[in-house]
Amino acid sequence: MAAADKIDLEIVTPKGKALSASVDEVTAPSVEGEFGVLPGHLPVVAALRTGIVTYRQGTGSKRVAVGPGFAEAGQNKLLILAEEYAERSQIDPVIVRKELGEIQAKLEKVLAVMETTPETDAEKKHLIDRENWLAAQLELHGDPPAATMRPFEEWGPAPPPIVEEEDGKAPSAD
Repeated sequence: MAAADKIDLEIVTPKGKALSASVDEVTAPSVEGEFGVLPGHLPVVAALRTGIVTYRQGTGSKRVAVGPGFAEAGQNKLLILAEEYAERSQIDPVIVRKELGEIQAKLEKVLAVMETTPETDAEKKHLIDRENWLAAQLELHGDPPAATMRPFEEWGPAPPPIVEEEDGKAPSAD
């Protein structure tokens, strides 16, 4: 059990416990943006996106990459359940960049197909998830790839419908 001024940080993947540490502060990547946890944090559950978790022990900070998952914070504990985990020392940037190039080439081919089916949508999602994981590893290593923009309409939620009044004009914002 950590002291009242510490946080028990635990990161677990399908392969088992990846990290267990007593820390002073944690920052993690949620789907809504980054969030921080300090000792005494109110209970919260957050969906995580692929990215970098930073934690501070005393005056030193450490960073690790995590895949998508969930985080549960309590008063003096943060449990992260993630699909992937990597420390900087585990990353070979040459191998990661090679795989990233292959994934991006496959993704370009899939995106070039105009017809969407459940199979192509699933393949797009898989390729983008993998691209994000490889990019997070390179960011952790200190050599991030160039930013990639995907069209909002294609990957995010659908934009709200445009409501027209009976005269065919959009309503005014009075």
